[in-house]
Amino acid sequence: MQMVFSYLDSLGRKVTNNIEYTLKVLLMVYLSFRAAFRDQAQGLRTIFSVVSAQIYFTGWQAIPIISVLALATGTITIIQSSSQLSLLGGTEMIGNLLVVIIVREVGPLLTALVVIARSGTAVSTEVGNMRANREIEALESMGINPLSFIVFPRILGGVISVICLCFYYVAIALLGGYLISRLILEMPFSFYLASLVSAIAVEDGFLFLIKTAFSGVIIFVVSCYQGLLVKRSPHEVPQVTTKAVVDSIIYVTVFNMSVTAMFYLQQLIKLGVI
Repeated sequence: MQMVFSYLDSLGRKVTNNIEYTLKVLLMVYLSFRAAFRDQAQGLRTIFSVVSAQIYFTGWQAIPIISVLALATGTITIIQSSSQLSLLGGTEMIGNLLVVIIVREVGPLLTALVVIARSGTAVSTEVGNMRANREIEALESMGINPLSFIVFPRILGGVISVICLCFYYVAIALLGGYLISRLILEMPFSFYLASLVSAIAVEDGFLFLIKTAFSGVIIFVVSCYQGLLVKRSPHEVPQVTTKAVVDSIIYVTVFNMSVTAMFYLQQLIKLGVI
Protein backbone atom coordinates (compact mmCIF):
# COMPACT_ATOMS: atom_id res chain seq x y z
CA MET A 1 0.00 0.00 0.00
CA GLN A 2 2.87 2.36 0.78
CA MET A 3 4.31 1.73 -2.69
CA VAL A 4 0.97 2.68 -4.24
CA PHE A 5 0.84 5.95 -2.29
CA SER A 6 4.44 6.79 -3.21
CA TYR A 7 3.70 6.09 -6.87
CA LEU A 8 0.60 8.28 -6.82
CA ASP A 9 2.56 11.02 -5.07
CA SER A 10 5.33 10.95 -7.70
CA LEU A 11 2.73 10.90 -10.47
CA GLY A 12 1.00 13.90 -8.94
CA ARG A 13 4.27 15.80 -8.76
CA LYS A 14 4.98 15.02 -12.43
CA VAL A 15 1.54 16.22 -13.48
CA THR A 16 1.96 19.39 -11.43
CA ASN A 17 5.38 20.04 -12.95
CA ASN A 18 4.04 19.52 -16.48
CA ILE A 19 1.15 21.90 -15.86
CA GLU A 20 3.51 24.51 -14.41
CA TYR A 21 5.87 24.08 -17.37
CA THR A 22 2.99 24.51 -19.84
CA LEU A 23 1.75 27.64 -18.08
CA LYS A 24 5.25 29.18 -18.15
CA VAL A 25 5.55 28.49 -21.88
CA LEU A 26 2.12 30.02 -22.56
CA LEU A 27 3.01 33.05 -20.46
CA MET A 28 6.20 33.55 -22.48
CA VAL A 29 4.15 33.53 -25.71
CA TYR A 30 1.90 36.28 -24.39
CA LEU A 31 4.78 38.37 -23.02
CA SER A 32 6.82 38.07 -26.23
CA PHE A 33 3.93 39.22 -28.44
CA ARG A 34 3.09 42.06 -26.08
CA ALA A 35 6.73 43.15 -25.90
CA ALA A 36 7.07 43.10 -29.70
CA PHE A 37 4.33 45.71 -30.12
CA ARG A 38 4.86 47.75 -26.96
CA ASP A 39 8.67 47.89 -26.58
CA GLN A 40 10.00 49.67 -29.65
CA ALA A 41 13.62 50.18 -28.53
CA GLN A 42 14.97 48.24 -31.52
CA GLY A 43 12.30 49.18 -34.08
CA LEU A 44 9.94 47.03 -36.12
CA ARG A 45 12.33 46.95 -39.08
CA THR A 46 14.96 45.22 -36.96
CA ILE A 47 12.42 42.72 -35.67
CA PHE A 48 11.22 41.81 -39.14
CA SER A 49 14.79 41.43 -40.37
CA VAL A 50 15.20 38.71 -37.74
CA VAL A 51 11.85 37.24 -38.81
CA SER A 52 12.98 37.08 -42.45
CA ALA A 53 16.27 35.46 -41.44
CA GLN A 54 14.35 32.83 -39.47
CA ILE A 55 12.04 32.16 -42.42
CA TYR A 56 15.04 31.78 -44.72
CA PHE A 57 16.75 29.28 -42.42
CA THR A 58 13.69 27.33 -41.29
CA GLY A 59 11.68 27.45 -44.50
CA TRP A 60 13.83 27.96 -47.57
CA GLN A 61 16.85 25.91 -46.51
CA ALA A 62 14.62 22.98 -45.48
CA ILE A 63 13.09 22.61 -48.95
CA PRO A 64 15.56 19.92 -50.18
CA ILE A 65 14.91 17.49 -47.32
CA ILE A 66 11.17 18.20 -47.40
CA SER A 67 11.14 17.52 -51.16
CA VAL A 68 12.85 14.15 -50.75
CA LEU A 69 10.56 13.07 -47.92
CA ALA A 70 7.44 14.30 -49.75
CA LEU A 71 8.33 12.46 -52.96
CA ALA A 72 9.13 9.27 -51.07
CA THR A 73 6.02 9.22 -48.88
CA GLY A 74 3.74 10.42 -51.67
CA THR A 75 4.95 7.81 -54.14
CA ILE A 76 4.78 4.95 -51.64
CA THR A 77 1.33 5.98 -50.42
CA ILE A 78 -0.10 6.33 -53.92
CA ILE A 79 1.33 3.02 -55.13
CA GLN A 80 0.26 1.06 -52.06
CA SER A 81 -3.21 2.60 -51.80
CA SER A 82 -4.04 2.31 -55.50
CA SER A 83 -2.84 -1.30 -55.71
CA GLN A 84 -4.86 -2.33 -52.66
CA LEU A 85 -7.97 -0.38 -53.68
CA SER A 86 -7.88 -1.84 -57.20
CA LEU A 87 -8.05 -5.32 -55.71
CA LEU A 88 -11.18 -4.31 -53.80
CA GLY A 89 -12.72 -2.42 -56.72
CA GLY A 90 -12.61 0.95 -55.00
CA THR A 91 -10.02 2.86 -57.02
CA GLU A 92 -12.21 5.98 -57.00
CA MET A 93 -11.60 6.23 -53.22
CA ILE A 94 -7.90 6.94 -53.65
CA GLY A 95 -8.46 10.69 -53.24
CA ASN A 96 -10.17 10.23 -49.87
CA LEU A 97 -7.39 7.96 -48.67
CA LEU A 98 -4.63 10.36 -49.73
CA VAL A 99 -6.34 13.32 -48.10
CA VAL A 100 -6.67 11.43 -44.84
CA ILE A 101 -3.05 10.19 -44.85
CA ILE A 102 -1.10 13.05 -46.44
CA VAL A 103 -3.10 16.21 -45.75
CA ARG A 104 -4.53 15.45 -42.33
CA GLU A 105 -1.89 13.32 -40.65
CA VAL A 106 1.51 12.65 -42.23
CA GLY A 107 2.10 16.09 -43.73
CA PRO A 108 1.74 18.22 -40.57
CA LEU A 109 3.46 15.72 -38.28
CA LEU A 110 6.42 14.87 -40.52
CA THR A 111 7.01 18.53 -41.37
CA ALA A 112 6.99 19.42 -37.68
CA LEU A 113 9.50 16.66 -36.90
CA VAL A 114 11.85 17.89 -39.63
CA VAL A 115 11.61 21.45 -38.29
CA ILE A 116 12.34 20.20 -34.77
CA ALA A 117 15.42 18.34 -35.97
CA ARG A 118 16.75 21.31 -37.97
CA SER A 119 15.50 24.55 -36.50
CA GLY A 120 14.43 23.58 -32.99
CA THR A 121 17.92 22.43 -32.13
CA ALA A 122 19.46 25.49 -33.80
CA VAL A 123 17.22 27.96 -31.96
CA SER A 124 17.70 26.41 -28.53
CA THR A 125 21.48 26.24 -29.07
CA GLU A 126 21.64 29.82 -30.35
CA VAL A 127 19.57 31.26 -27.51
CA GLY A 128 21.46 29.18 -24.96
CA ASN A 129 24.82 30.44 -26.23
CA MET A 130 23.52 34.00 -26.16
CA ARG A 131 22.52 33.47 -22.56
CA ALA A 132 25.85 31.88 -21.62
CA ASN A 133 27.87 34.63 -23.34
CA ARG A 134 25.77 37.33 -21.62
CA GLU A 135 24.56 38.75 -24.93
CA ILE A 136 21.03 38.88 -23.54
CA GLU A 137 22.22 40.94 -20.60
CA ALA A 138 23.89 43.29 -23.07
CA LEU A 139 20.57 43.72 -24.90
CA GLU A 140 18.81 44.48 -21.65
CA SER A 141 21.46 47.09 -20.75
CA MET A 142 20.69 48.83 -24.06
CA GLY A 143 16.98 48.91 -23.21
CA ILE A 144 16.02 46.13 -25.67
CA ASN A 145 13.56 43.54 -24.42
CA PRO A 146 14.94 40.05 -25.25
CA LEU A 147 11.41 38.71 -25.66
CA SER A 148 10.66 41.16 -28.46
CA PHE A 149 14.05 40.87 -30.19
CA ILE A 150 14.83 37.16 -29.68
CA VAL A 151 11.67 35.18 -28.92
CA PHE A 152 8.95 36.91 -30.96
CA PRO A 153 10.78 36.93 -34.34
CA ARG A 154 11.64 33.26 -34.02
CA ILE A 155 8.08 32.29 -33.13
CA LEU A 156 6.55 34.34 -35.97
CA GLY A 157 9.12 33.24 -38.54
CA GLY A 158 8.84 29.64 -37.38
CA VAL A 159 5.05 29.54 -37.66
CA ILE A 160 5.12 31.03 -41.17
CA SER A 161 7.83 28.58 -42.20
CA VAL A 162 6.03 25.51 -40.84
CA ILE A 163 2.77 26.44 -42.61
CA CYS A 164 4.54 27.07 -45.93
CA LEU A 165 6.71 23.95 -45.63
CA CYS A 166 3.71 21.75 -44.88
CA PHE A 167 1.76 23.16 -47.82
CA TYR A 168 4.80 22.53 -50.03
CA TYR A 169 5.12 19.01 -48.63
CA VAL A 170 1.48 18.20 -49.44
CA ALA A 171 1.77 19.60 -52.98
CA ILE A 172 4.95 17.68 -53.75
CA ALA A 173 3.66 14.47 -52.16
CA LEU A 174 0.39 14.51 -54.11
CA LEU A 175 1.64 15.79 -57.48
CA GLY A 176 5.26 14.65 -57.52
CA GLY A 177 4.31 11.31 -56.03
CA TYR A 178 1.78 10.81 -58.81
CA LEU A 179 4.35 11.56 -61.52
CA ILE A 180 6.79 9.01 -60.11
CA SER A 181 4.07 6.41 -59.55
CA ARG A 182 3.15 6.70 -63.26
CA LEU A 183 6.25 4.60 -63.94
CA ILE A 184 4.46 1.67 -62.29
CA LEU A 185 0.75 2.48 -62.36
CA GLU A 186 -1.61 3.23 -65.22
CA MET A 187 -3.84 5.94 -63.75
CA PRO A 188 -5.13 8.89 -65.81
CA PHE A 189 -4.23 12.27 -64.35
CA SER A 190 -7.76 13.58 -64.88
CA PHE A 191 -9.18 10.71 -62.82
CA TYR A 192 -6.56 11.22 -60.10
CA LEU A 193 -7.11 14.99 -59.91
CA ALA A 194 -10.91 14.66 -59.88
CA SER A 195 -10.66 12.14 -57.04
CA LEU A 196 -8.49 14.53 -55.01
CA VAL A 197 -10.67 17.57 -55.63
CA SER A 198 -13.84 15.73 -54.65
CA ALA A 199 -12.19 14.41 -51.47
CA ILE A 200 -10.84 17.72 -50.08
CA ALA A 201 -13.28 19.56 -47.83
CA VAL A 202 -13.26 22.75 -45.78
CA GLU A 203 -12.66 20.72 -42.62
CA ASP A 204 -9.39 19.42 -44.10
CA GLY A 205 -8.07 22.94 -44.62
CA PHE A 206 -9.14 23.95 -41.12
CA LEU A 207 -7.46 20.89 -39.61
CA PHE A 208 -4.35 21.52 -41.69
CA LEU A 209 -3.99 25.13 -40.50
CA ILE A 210 -4.60 24.30 -36.85
CA LYS A 211 -2.01 21.52 -36.79
CA THR A 212 0.69 23.42 -38.68
CA ALA A 213 0.25 26.77 -36.93
CA PHE A 214 0.17 25.41 -33.40
CA SER A 215 2.98 22.95 -34.11
CA GLY A 216 5.13 25.90 -35.19
CA VAL A 217 4.26 27.79 -32.02
CA ILE A 218 5.03 24.77 -29.84
CA ILE A 219 8.41 24.09 -31.47
CA PHE A 220 9.83 27.58 -31.28
CA VAL A 221 8.36 28.56 -27.92
CA VAL A 222 9.75 25.43 -26.28
CA SER A 223 13.13 25.90 -27.99
CA CYS A 224 13.41 29.54 -26.91
CA TYR A 225 12.22 28.75 -23.40
CA GLN A 226 14.80 26.00 -22.94
CA GLY A 227 17.54 28.21 -24.36
CA LEU A 228 16.70 30.96 -21.88
CA LEU A 229 17.06 28.49 -19.00
CA VAL A 230 20.84 28.43 -19.47
CA LYS A 231 22.53 30.20 -16.56
CA ARG A 232 26.22 30.85 -17.09
CA SER A 233 28.01 27.73 -18.30
CA PRO A 234 28.18 26.78 -22.01
CA HIS A 235 28.08 23.15 -20.89
CA GLU A 236 24.36 23.59 -20.20
CA VAL A 237 23.62 24.30 -23.87
CA PRO A 238 23.65 20.65 -25.11
CA GLN A 239 21.43 19.67 -22.18
CA VAL A 240 18.76 22.29 -22.88
CA THR A 241 18.93 21.49 -26.60
CA THR A 242 18.20 17.83 -25.91
CA LYS A 243 15.40 18.81 -23.54
CA ALA A 244 13.93 21.15 -26.17
CA VAL A 245 13.92 18.43 -28.82
CA VAL A 246 12.32 15.84 -26.54
CA ASP A 247 9.68 18.24 -25.21
CA SER A 248 8.87 19.53 -28.71
CA ILE A 249 8.38 16.02 -30.09
CA ILE A 250 6.15 15.04 -27.17
CA TYR A 251 4.03 18.20 -27.26
CA VAL A 252 3.65 18.20 -31.06
CA THR A 253 2.75 14.51 -31.20
CA VAL A 254 0.25 14.76 -28.36
CA PHE A 255 -1.28 17.89 -29.88
CA ASN A 256 -1.69 16.28 -33.32
CA MET A 257 -3.21 13.15 -31.78
CA SER A 258 -5.60 15.23 -29.67
CA VAL A 259 -6.78 17.32 -32.63
CA THR A 260 -7.31 14.18 -34.73
CA ALA A 261 -9.23 12.46 -31.94
CA MET A 262 -11.46 15.52 -31.42
CA PHE A 263 -12.07 15.80 -35.17
CA TYR A 264 -13.19 12.19 -35.58
CA LEU A 265 -15.19 12.35 -32.36
CA GLN A 266 -17.08 15.30 -33.83
CA GLN A 267 -17.65 13.34 -37.04
CA LEU A 268 -19.08 10.42 -35.04
CA ILE A 269 -21.38 12.80 -33.18
CA LYS A 270 -22.63 14.24 -36.50
CA LEU A 271 -23.34 10.73 -37.78
CA GLY A 272 -25.28 9.94 -34.63
CA VAL A 273 -22.99 7.09 -33.59
CA ILE A 274 -22.27 8.77 -30.24
